[in-house]
Amino acid sequence: MELSRVEIAKMIDHTFLKPEGTEEDVARLVSEGLKYGFHAVVVNPYFVPLASKLAEGSELKVCSVVGFPLGATLPEAKAREAEFVGRAGAHEVDMVINVGALKSGLDDVVLDDISGVVNAFRSVRPEGVVKVILETGLLTREEIEAACALVEEAGADFVKTSTGFGPRGATVEDVRLLRRLVGDRLGVKAAGGIRTYEQAMAMIEAGANRIGTSSGVKIVEGAPE
Repeated sequence: MELSRVEIAKMIDHTFLKPEGTEEDVARLVSEGLKYGFHAVVVNPYFVPLASKLAEGSELKVCSVVGFPLGATLPEAKAREAEFVGRAGAHEVDMVINVGALKSGLDDVVLDDISGVVNAFRSVRPEGVVKVILETGLLTREEIEAACALVEEAGADFVKTSTGFGPRGATVEDVRLLRRLVGDRLGVKAAGGIRTYEQAMAMIEAGANRIGTSSGVKIVEGAPE
């Protein structure tokens, strides 16, 4: 399987979430997003207004993060954060699941946490896309199975492997498992440690239909023209 530069670019969420990021970094990210035709740029909540202004009038989506990177934020705070970034211009959000609640077997807590974000975000962005980061490197197979079921029940759109700040990033095995669990009912986003065209293609072949990476330019330039 081989994808052209244009084809793979449309599957990439071009990401910059470092805490030391500046307005200049966000401007560069959006400029690259427009130049290479990425699906979206992903920025921290504070920078959503700037990214939205810079991307205005283009097809480039703005995505932000919720409860990032630990997922242990109060559910009410996550919901409000989702609402705020939606009002500020975000088309998509990547929220972190409450990992501790999941591992404690508190499925109702996890379900309510995800549902709160989905409902709050779509109250201001009816067509908004919600991706749920599982942080698969911290979970057992059984916990991943439970998480996928809860994400689907809550009405979110994607399951996502990792924050990029956890113990490890995406693996082909993780992506293959997620795709098997959600079928074609949800999207699968692979993120964390994906830095080359070959790595991105391995994730896509395993079932990912979105790639989260801070190496979007390198990946696209490594693709066939």
